[in-house]
Amino acid sequence: MGESGDRLDEREDHVWRTFRRMRDQLALALNQHLQQDAGISEADFQVLAALTDAPDHAMRARTLRTELQWEKSRLAHQIRRMEQRGLVARHECVEDGRAAMVRLTDAGLARGRAAAQAHAALVRELFFHPLAPAQVDALHEAAAVVLARLQQTCPAEAP
Repeated sequence: MGESGDRLDEREDHVWRTFRRMRDQLALALNQHLQQDAGISEADFQVLAALTDAPDHAMRARTLRTELQWEKSRLAHQIRRMEQRGLVARHECVEDGRAAMVRLTDAGLARGRAAAQAHAALVRELFFHPLAPAQVDALHEAAAVVLARLQQTCPAEAP
């Protein structure tokens, strides 16, 4: 501490704190609505969305883990909880008997599709509607630049 490079300046600190508050409050609001409207968590929704978009609504666990950028234990616990509720099923991979496949059940597919509609409407209401089109474009451009920087300095590896 002490050097100017060790701390954010006043503007940076203000922007960073505002961004973090927005991110946290948005995540909280979206999660609460998923719980109330569909009876699922944000983590459930992420898994359901990824599998809904996959061919045959199934994916190798390793591929799903990479797509979600989750640790192996987090995914294993999440899949176990979702299996217990009948949303997904685990199967042995036909091509590689050592690999596990995760597949949506009919109930999981129905729950995911229903949740997706309400989720999209809420994202529009809370995130996009308050922004002018130029702000949406600027936010997209800024996020792409930050993501590119992260990819350069912290190449993503499978967790």
